Amino acid sequence: MYAEDVSLFNLQSRYLETFIKSYNERTKTSKTFQQTYHPVIAEPGLLGLFDVSIKEVCYPIVVKRSLGSKIWDVDENEYTDFIMGQGINLFGHNPDFIKKALQEQLEKGIQLGLQPELVGEVAQLICELTQMERVAFSNTGTEAVMTAVRLARAATGRKKIVIFSGSYHGHFDGTLAQQSKTVDGNLCTVPTAPGVIPNFVEDILVLDYGNPQSLDVIESNAQELAAVLVEPVQSRHANLQPQEFLQQLRQLTQATGIVLIFDEMVTGFRIHPRGAQAWFGVQADIATYGKIIGGGLPIGIIAGKAAYIDRIDGGMWNYGDISYPQVETTFFAGTFRRHPLAMAAAYSVLQHLKVYGFDLQQQLNQRTSELVKRLNTIFTENELSLCYSNFGSLFSLSSMGTSAQLQDESYWTSLRLLMYHLRYKGITLLESGAGYLSTAHTDQDIDCLIQAFKSSVEDLIAAGFFSSTSSQK
Repeated sequence: MYAEDVSLFNLQSRYLETFIKSYNERTKTSKTFQQTYHPVIAEPGLLGLFDVSIKEVCYPIVVKRSLGSKIWDVDENEYTDFIMGQGINLFGHNPDFIKKALQEQLEKGIQLGLQPELVGEVAQLICELTQMERVAFSNTGTEAVMTAVRLARAATGRKKIVIFSGSYHGHFDGTLAQQSKTVDGNLCTVPTAPGVIPNFVEDILVLDYGNPQSLDVIESNAQELAAVLVEPVQSRHANLQPQEFLQQLRQLTQATGIVLIFDEMVTGFRIHPRGAQAWFGVQADIATYGKIIGGGLPIGIIAGKAAYIDRIDGGMWNYGDISYPQVETTFFAGTFRRHPLAMAAAYSVLQHLKVYGFDLQQQLNQRTSELVKRLNTIFTENELSLCYSNFGSLFSLSSMGTSAQLQDESYWTSLRLLMYHLRYKGITLLESGAGYLSTAHTDQDIDCLIQAFKSSVEDLIAAGFFSSTSSQK
């Protein structure tokens, strides 16, 4: 090892020793919690935090309470939260209008297996805001996407679907697929994780998102394709916003009878009241929603053209005549779908969105764009190969490092350390660096984020954890 490498290693080691000690002291109860309950709680989110070189800080912050843009942990540390329930809390934590709706419903009771009083009005409001024709409810986004794909296959009589690399559509086996190498000119699809049976993904084509060649593949397989499932803007790739590609995809799927499904779990009601469909000028056949509309309660929504949603209940019929369900149905169920508390929260959220209109999203979108510019200025001034992008009020971090750098584990350790530094300074972001702006965030909150970013980057550079772009040349 060269002398300069030894010197750098010693500098980093001393810095880590000091930082880890301070971080552990500040969040000691969270660490004790993790150590105590790890034997009985299997938590996949912990894997995203784990890094063997900084193992002693790899534990989640345990949250005690929240309000507005703030959360407090079990050690009573205050944080300005930009995770916002992974995009759920568009209005911040515990907003009064949602809390009031939940309290009123709790007084009435939680009646399961029956038709909640608000479900009709909730469905009407969803159709009004999204311009979809019919709606069905589930408990989660995973269930909503699973149902949408089943409806498309039932309606078309075809088996195959297309998804795109980099997208996330929940954790059911039927979408846990990734593209493998091409064999004899054919694309091979394999499961993304152990335990997913290859048969579950053999009818999936995984294509490159935004690549015009993907449209050619879709066209050549059109007679076998039931649906194309799209996450219009991927949460970790906010810079990829292929409007022309999506519009061409819409034209192609219409011409070939393929069902176009938009997964709007993240983009729905955030970028625009009508979601990414309005933003890109594309009307999907089916769209799935969740997160924001539930106001913090679990909810999944399958909305779309009646021709597809009718597959759930057989379609419209009337009392007083000889009409009857005439559409062949597929299977759909769920004990907790249409949960009274979820309906109460959704109704209050939809009413709020209707009253404030697109102005609410426009203001958030603009504030987030300004935030991203300020963050990128920090990276530019420090010659770092990092960049933030945003899609509306979602902002995500991407690396522009060299291929060699991206394969260097110490580089990713530096990025993880950046997130831990921000947390130490009272700022929470997702482990990927992504975040969400809410209507509860103030200009002061944004200034705090900028200041924490600036000081954290400077601290890590001084400790030898980041190299500038000029040193990479």
